[in-house]
Amino acid sequence: MNHRLHLQFEQLEHATTRLLQSVYALGEKAYQSPGTGQWSGAQVVQHLVVSETGIGQYMEKKLLQADALAKAGIGSVLKSGLLRLLLRLPFTRFKAPAHLTKLTPTVVPPLPELQAEWEAIRRRLERLLNEYPGNLLNRAIFKHPRSGMLTIYQTMDFMLDHVLHHQKQVARISKALAETAK
Repeated sequence: MNHRLHLQFEQLEHATTRLLQSVYALGEKAYQSPGTGQWSGAQVVQHLVVSETGIGQYMEKKLLQADALAKAGIGSVLKSGLLRLLLRLPFTRFKAPAHLTKLTPTVVPPLPELQAEWEAIRRRLERLLNEYPGNLLNRAIFKHPRSGMLTIYQTMDFMLDHVLHHQKQVARISKALAETAK
């Protein structure tokens, strides 16, 4: 794995650990929604697991067609930058893509089970990054539903920002649950 990908992967791992700790800190309330139509902390974790599963599968499929991968242009840089900005703004919320919602089971498994699944997905991502061909670093490998095709670097940035975005959501859930307990 090249140095930049290694650093991005380490940041992603650190952010994931923090998010999981926040959800575990909710205790029994990890499965409690703060309001109608809102996710519980465990559902946030489940969403991230389903999302990262899809990202990994998509990239693995694209790597099988490596010769057909297009170079990422300036549009990719601009769209990726805009996505990063929007994910970091405190007031922005996105509806989960419909195809992702369809893939999400209605029953949320226990947190240790979700954590184990997420760890397995991450080991698979780590292997993919370790074997990632240097000549494809500037090629578009993942199609984000809103910003389009991203390079591996942009995909890793998105994955980190996605976890951090949901970390803020878990903090809001935690605060809302604490207020209703008063």
